[in-house]
Amino acid sequence: MSSLLAHQRYGQGEPLVVMHGLFGSADNWRGLARRWSDEFAVWCLDLRNHGRSFHSLGMNYSQQAEDLLYWLDSEDLEKVNLLGHSMGGKVAMEFALRYPSRVNKLLVADIAPVRYEHTHAAIIDGLRALHEAEPWHERREADKFLADFVSDVQTRLFLLTNLVRAEDGLRLRVAIEEIARDYQSIIDAPPAMAKDRSFNGPTLVLRGQRSDYVTDELLPEFKHGFPNLELAELDAGHWLHAEQAEAFGQLVSDFLTRVEK
Repeated sequence: MSSLLAHQRYGQGEPLVVMHGLFGSADNWRGLARRWSDEFAVWCLDLRNHGRSFHSLGMNYSQQAEDLLYWLDSEDLEKVNLLGHSMGGKVAMEFALRYPSRVNKLLVADIAPVRYEHTHAAIIDGLRALHEAEPWHERREADKFLADFVSDVQTRLFLLTNLVRAEDGLRLRVAIEEIARDYQSIIDAPPAMAKDRSFNGPTLVLRGQRSDYVTDELLPEFKHGFPNLELAELDAGHWLHAEQAEAFGQLVSDFLTRVEK
């Protein structure tokens, strides 16, 4: 399998690269990407061990930033706008701190550059069990099985987008064992934050008012690494781009098209 990140492209124009969160994929951004494609060339990536991208040991943000650099070079993209949600937001921040000359504007959706104590233990256990019981012949059977681990219906629907059709039935495409093995790296802070690096370009942080991922107490951490910071809030939880897609899409468009003084 190629070590190049898989992607989906929409539209023409100034490049906007979008990165999903943990257990997500480029597919989750299809609707917003089509909206933005009227103004930009939108590239939605599958990060390592997710979607159609390669499976590999290691999930730390230095590795993922290198994945992104390799992909940008392969596409001859010298400088891009970078948007990441959750885990993808940490990849975006690490990349912008390490390679600031490659980023025009940075957008971070509902994540801060800190270590979290949030746990996905039940989800990881559920996906591991789902993987061990493959193949699945009906999605509703898999959903019923996963409900023993994850009670929230919307979360299960999101997780089950990782079940894809194979010759013998439905199989999990997310590399759950590789993710579980290096889960500590995923909840950790972007390592470049500890090296006193900074990205001085325009930075927009979008947070959900009903999410606890980006609290006021964490804003000084942001400003340490991203001094040219703006904050926008939406009446949403952690999946603000799905819950408030229209408002989220407009905030992103306005920020990217604004002429900086």
